[in-house]
Order: sequence, then structure tokens, then C-alpha cells
Amino acid sequence: MSRITKTLMGRLRNRNTAVGSRTAGLNAGLSAGLTAGLAAGLSAGLLVCLSSPASAKVSGAEAAKLGGELTPVGAETAGNADGSIPAWNGGITTPPSGYQPGDFHVDPYANDQPLATITAENVDSYRDVLSPGQIAMFERYPETWSMKVYPTHRSASYPQRIYDAIAANATTAELVDGGNGVGNCGEGVPFPIPQSGVEVVWNHLLRFRGESVSRKLGQVAPTSGGSYTMVMIDDSVLWKYMLPGSTVGSINNRLGLFLQRVTSPARLAGSILLVHETLDQTKEPRKAWVYNPGQRRVRRAPNVAYDNPGTAADGQRTSDQLDVFNGSPDRYDWTLVGKKEMLVPYNCYALHSPELKYDDIIQAGHINPEHLRYEKHRVWVVDGKVKDGTSHVYARRTFFIDEDSWQILVADQFDARDEIWRVSEAYVINYYEQPLIWDTLQVHYDLQNGRYLAFGFNNEGNIEEFDLDLKEADFTPEALRREGRR
Repeated sequence: MSRITKTLMGRLRNRNTAVGSRTAGLNAGLSAGLTAGLAAGLSAGLLVCLSSPASAKVSGAEAAKLGGELTPVGAETAGNADGSIPAWNGGITTPPSGYQPGDFHVDPYANDQPLATITAENVDSYRDVLSPGQIAMFERYPETWSMKVYPTHRSASYPQRIYDAIAANATTAELVDGGNGVGNCGEGVPFPIPQSGVEVVWNHLLRFRGESVSRKLGQVAPTSGGSYTMVMIDDSVLWKYMLPGSTVGSINNRLGLFLQRVTSPARLAGSILLVHETLDQTKEPRKAWVYNPGQRRVRRAPNVAYDNPGTAADGQRTSDQLDVFNGSPDRYDWTLVGKKEMLVPYNCYALHSPELKYDDIIQAGHINPEHLRYEKHRVWVVDGKVKDGTSHVYARRTFFIDEDSWQILVADQFDARDEIWRVSEAYVINYYEQPLIWDTLQVHYDLQNGRYLAFGFNNEGNIEEFDLDLKEADFTPEALRREGRR
């Protein structure tokens, strides 16, 4: 079985600077003070505005709120005041009727009807529950972009051992090396009751995505006219941090091991990437190797990080943009702005359906909004600005992170002029093999060149396989050589 990573290669040399007139007009009103604007819409009492990487340990009394006032992962258990966000009641704990392991994931909410459809004509009525980037999508594509809003279901759930690990982490986990690493934690998110922006980012990086997974996925980067070539990728991941009993001290700074093979088209097929994802990448950088089928050789790949371009992504996303954000947080100063009620992609089972063909989803400018689902959820808002003395093509990034799963659902990325460049959305579902929230498709919309990168297509193929018997020996340069000779 071929296997892969969620990491990336190359060097980003060209970036697009042409800005559509609608996007430029919107950016003129957004370029300054995003954090203040977001804060104005945050719930009173939830505004935190913390940026310094303080210790994240909480008292036993605070940790005792987990599983009561707070859910086991640290979200507010109660719903909101008007009932549009319900209380969390455990999420999806058993698969819907008719589901069998190996099947596509049955939509438990297929009978829901839209509560509203947002278009360019009525978007002003929804500005308080949208990100600046989401609003910019309507400015860029006023005739074709829309958002269907459905009833909210707090479906997120995880195995009990993950809940137990999170409870233990709450009173022990610490930031180390100025926030570039974590210590005294294992298996689950380290900071369920966060006190700074970088802690929330670490929760996204260390959220549960199974112990291992193998996937056959498609990726496209359509032209502005909508033509595309599907790039098929096989990948496998062994999450060392998420194995039962694992701690930061026991994994030798190895968060996960990834192996990735491009299987089509023919001009790209046979390229294989191996990555050892380190936890503290300032102490030990991410290690990567690449197999080149033309040379039939394995070479070190030192640039699989930060703003280098993604595998076969045609320059439409950076290495650290896969999974919306991955890798070291060390190039940014992160501010925890607070919490916000927001319309976000959620329970996107319709997009995952095997009844859809890729042509049903892929179109010019953006994917087909008819197959998308948005719900109102509470999200943590984290704003990152590039640190003095370092660099990144995204001078600023704002993440909107699900309180129930710590998954980044929406991200706005800004260029050096502080103008919105790319908007990312993760179209998530709750998986049933091991209960967890993860995207079935992630899309990065480039508002400046009218293109996008979409990763995760499997409607016409196989679904993910979780909890395989993968071993560290499957993720070595020697294994990469053997894989290349097949």
C-alpha cells in the first residue's frame, strides 16, 4: 500500500499582485484594525486579547469545569442566548443507520432545509457573523457565490481516552521555548482552557485525527476559466503523539510520520515525499526526503516548510497552509482576540457524497456552493502577524477555530499591503470509524488571481482508512527507496 504526507515541496517564487476592483475596494475598508473590528463583534466576557506565550496550566478548580460547564475539549456546553447554537449533548457517538465501515459517511442531517441563503444582495445583513474574507468572496464573485445556512448541529465528538488525556493535560501542559513547543502533555489537545493565541494554534496542531490514516485523494488548481487537471495522491500518516499512552517526552520530538505518493497525471506520477514532522521545529527542523522517479534516487528535501509551495499545487498554497495551518508557529506573533458566533462550514456530508462527480463540484473561481453547508458555531479568533526579523508571504493570518474540535474552519490570509489575498475554508464532517472532526475537502481561494486550490476529493474513489497497522519502519528513507522501486 502506498502512503503519504500532508506536507509540501519547493520554493514560492511568483506571487500574484493583480487585485480585482471589487476586492481592492473591500480591502480599502479592511486593511487597518481587523483585530479591533473583530473584537467589536465578540461576546462580552469572552474577549481575551492575549498574545504573550504565558504558561497555560490551569488550576484544578478550573480544570474541573471540563465535562460540566465546559465540554471535555473546553468548549462552552451551553447554547447561545437565542437558541441558534444548541447545547452540546455529546455529539455523534454512534454512526447513522445504514452506515458500514468502509462506506462513504452517511449524512445524518440530510433532511434539514436551509434557514437562509446569503448572496451578494443580502450579505450586508450577515456581516457580523462572517469573516472579512468570507465577505470578500461576495465582492469578488457577486453573481455566482452564495452560502446556504442550515440548522446548527454540534456533532463533534472524540474517543473517551482523548477526553481523559485532555483533562490531564489541562493542569500540566506548558509552552516551551517561547511558545515554539509544548511540554508535559500527550494524546489530546494541550490547552483546553487557553490563555494565549499560540496555545489555540497548538490545539489545532495537536487535535485528534486518528492514530493512523491512509487516503487516496484528489487535488485541483483550476485556471481562472475553470479548466483543471485532477492530481491524485495517496498518503499515509502515523500520528505518534496520538497513540495511546504517548507523551511529548516519549515521542522523541516526532509529532507524526507522513508518506505521500503522486499517482496521476503521468507527468507527476511516481514522485514520493517522506516527512518526519517534529513537534518543536526550532529545536529540530522538519525532516523530509523526496524520491524522484526520473533519477530513481532519494534526496533530502530541506524546503518542505513555511511558505514554500505545496505538492503539485501550482503555487496556489504554501506548505504550512495544508490542513489550513501546519508546522511551526514560530514566524508569527499570535493574538487571542476572543470568541465569536460565526457562520462556518460544518457537517458538509453532501459535499462528500459519492453521488457527486468532480465536475459537479469544480467550477471557475470557486467550488459549487450548491453542495456546501454553513452553520452558526462559536469560534476562537486568533490573529497572527509576522514577527520582526522574519518573513512569510502572508504578512498576517486570522484563524477562526471551532470551539468543539479545535479545527480551523476559516482562515483569512493577508499580503504585505494588509490586503486580503487568500481565503481558506475547511469543509468538515464527523467521521465514524473513530469519532473525530476533520475536513472532507479544504479549499484555498485566491481573491487576487481568481483561482483556487482544493484538496481532498474522493467522491469517485476510496474513502479514508483509519487505525491501520502502520509502523515507524514504514516511514524511513529506506522504505521510501523500496516504495519508489515498485
